[in-house]
Amino acid sequence: MSKQKVIVLSVTEQGLSISEAARRYGVSRRWVHVLIRRYRDGGTAALAQRSRRPHNNAHRIPPPTADRIRSLRRDLTAAGLDAGPVTIAWHLAREGITAPSTSTIRRILHA
Repeated sequence: MSKQKVIVLSVTEQGLSISEAARRYGVSRRWVHVLIRRYRDGGTAALAQRSRRPHNNAHRIPPPTADRIRSLRRDLTAAGLDAGPVTIAWHLAREGITAPSTSTIRRILHA
């Protein structure tokens, strides 16, 4: 049985106060409140460990922009022109696309 389940059952079944349960199991009172709320909302299945990974990355370059960077690289190289990150950023700005930093453009090209 998981520690979370033991804490919740000690409060709900055995009648331990939240402060007593927190002290006994070495967790904060706030965490006990969170566990009890999860238990009331979803039962014992809601007490399982949850991922702490973010749902999205706010700094990720939109896929159309990354695709345009790659296509600009191909077009400029095929034309025999400079196809470095600074030049690509300039072309993106000319097209009205918000250009990421040159280091980000370089990372996209190397990926």
